[in-house]
Order: sequence, then C-alpha cells, then structure tokens
Amino acid sequence: MVHGRKTWIPDCLVAPRELEPHVDAEGIGVEVAGVSLVVEVVSPGRERRRRDRARKRREYTRAGIPVYVIIDDYDGEDTVTILTEPQPEKADWIGVHRVPYGTEVAIPEGPAKGFTISEAITGARRG
Repeated sequence: MVHGRKTWIPDCLVAPRELEPHVDAEGIGVEVAGVSLVVEVVSPGRERRRRDRARKRREYTRAGIPVYVIIDDYDGEDTVTILTEPQPEKADWIGVHRVPYGTEVAIPEGPAKGFTISEAITGARRG
C-alpha cells in the first residue's frame, strides 16, 4: 500500500478486484485510495508490536483507510479492535470497538460489511 512517499505492507487488505486503476505511478503498490479495509495481526517482538499497534494505526488513519482491524495476541487480553471513522488531521480514529477473542464482532462498513471475526478466526481467549 502506498500513501505519499510511504509504503506499508498490511497482513490483509480489501481492495477492488481490478487493481490496475489503483496502482501507484511507479508501480510499487496500491494507492490507499483503492483500499477500504486493512487487517493487521500483531507480530511478536517489542518493535513489531509497536509498529502494528501505534505506527501503522497512525499512518492508516492519516491515509484515510476507512476500517482498520487489529488482531492482537500480545496485549495481555487477546483482543480484536475495529477502528472506523479515521481523523487524518488528528492521526486517530473516532470509532473504536474492542472485544476479547471469542466474542463475535462484525465489520461495520464497506465491502466487507457484516463479515464476522469470531472464535473460528482468533481462537478462544487464553487469559
């Protein structure tokens, strides 16, 4: 995914089937304007956790990504967080919905609207 002069590699994204109109001018990746949802599965390691939880969260809202899903095995609570309503000027989100693993949560908007993240995806809460 390309936004301005930055490139990000999410774990999963939702974009139009036909990506050609959304490829950046240099052919490096997909312009964020063509991306409607991003999913990150938080990676192990302090720096990777910080990147997935903070840096990418900030950059994805600045880019105006409509929905950001964080699946986090490392927050001590095993949670799924769905962020909506990005505020690029504040680098944060208005809509924050956080649930423990095992609790069904549906994507609230966009082409993935209604897709449910459940225990079948996350497994049961460990704690």
